[in-house]
Amino acid sequence: MNLHEQIGALETGVDQLIQAFTTSRQQVEAASSAVEAAAAAVEAPIETAKTAQTAAEARVEPQEADAAAADEKPMLHIERPSQNEITMTIGGKSVTLHPSQVGQLVEELSNARASMEPEVPPNLPAGWRFVSTKNPVMAVQKQSNGDRLLVLRHTGHGWVPFQFSPDMVIQMYMMLTQK
Repeated sequence: MNLHEQIGALETGVDQLIQAFTTSRQQVEAASSAVEAAAAAVEAPIETAKTAQTAAEARVEPQEADAAAADEKPMLHIERPSQNEITMTIGGKSVTLHPSQVGQLVEELSNARASMEPEVPPNLPAGWRFVSTKNPVMAVQKQSNGDRLLVLRHTGHGWVPFQFSPDMVIQMYMMLTQK
């Protein structure tokens, strides 16, 4: 998968998050309006209830404007106000993420991406940009079926696990030691 496909996959995931956020926000606003109207009708005399109804009818125009705004796709904007935080803004709502939260987001996106179609391409895409980790910390475990689990610590992706069959371990050894 080339960089454009990766960005497209991320944009699709972000679009789904935006849709879920927008839908839940609309449901909360609708429920809030209904609660306000019910409270006004129960607690106030009939004239106050009529005033509340008039006020609710007057609120229809802003709700229609909100509905029109909801039809527009909210944009994702990412800023880096300091070295140890990222601010993500979607539809005017901002969230600041600190390193552990960014790591959690990367892990969740990685887990989601692993199950998406089309899968990551088998070859390195031309022009692919990346950050490499020189001499990463690593751990190895032998699995009950003879496979080896190799876990490498990437500075951006965190701990990344790979499982190799015995044949693949031999191939990897040969690739790494050939001159």
